[in-house]
Amino acid sequence: MDYSIEYRPSFALLTVSLGEGESIRAEAGAMVSYDEGIDIETSAQGGLLGSLKRSVLGGESFFQNTFTATTPGEVSFAPPLPGDVVESHLSDEVLYVQSGSYLASDTALDLDTSFGGARTFFGSEGLFLLKLEGTGDAFLSSYGAIHEVELDEGQKYTVDTGHIVAFDGTTNFDVERVGGLKSTLFSGEGLVCTFTGPGSVWLQSRSMDAFLSWLIPQLPTGNSSQ
Repeated sequence: MDYSIEYRPSFALLTVSLGEGESIRAEAGAMVSYDEGIDIETSAQGGLLGSLKRSVLGGESFFQNTFTATTPGEVSFAPPLPGDVVESHLSDEVLYVQSGSYLASDTALDLDTSFGGARTFFGSEGLFLLKLEGTGDAFLSSYGAIHEVELDEGQKYTVDTGHIVAFDGTTNFDVERVGGLKSTLFSGEGLVCTFTGPGSVWLQSRSMDAFLSWLIPQLPTGNSSQ
């Protein structure tokens, strides 16, 4: 399986070239186009309960699509938001992906939901994670550009949860609130995640929650003058 990523970093398009019999799994709604000879199967990956768990906790679609080439061909994918796409290759490893940043992956990788901190009044993006495990390629998407930070053994690094894309399974993490109640309410900050290396952390340069916090007050209300 080969791939290319075009139109980076603002409007990335992932194109995967499949040999006969090869497959790739993708988030429902991510497909842009495909060649003749590509079969699509929609399924509740991991069974009905596993898919429901991912949908409710992980924020991903209840169903996922598997694309299989009956003859060599290409299939392309794109994330719903303007931003970048990166590939991460796992070699019998674990990768945690923030809800909404999973785009596609090799069918050899197991996909499950991991709980990383409660949704609370202090942050609607409380850390819900998808766990990818095994050997194969995973494709991650972002809102804005993607920035990778490599942490040494014992090195600590703190990130707003709304800017997390993914991180290695070798990395420990703790989710906490920034400051006290007053600073959380009035500073515009919420939950942060402190990572401890070794491992890599992928960040996105924009946060959907921050964008919505700016956008919603700009929208007209029912009482707005005509």
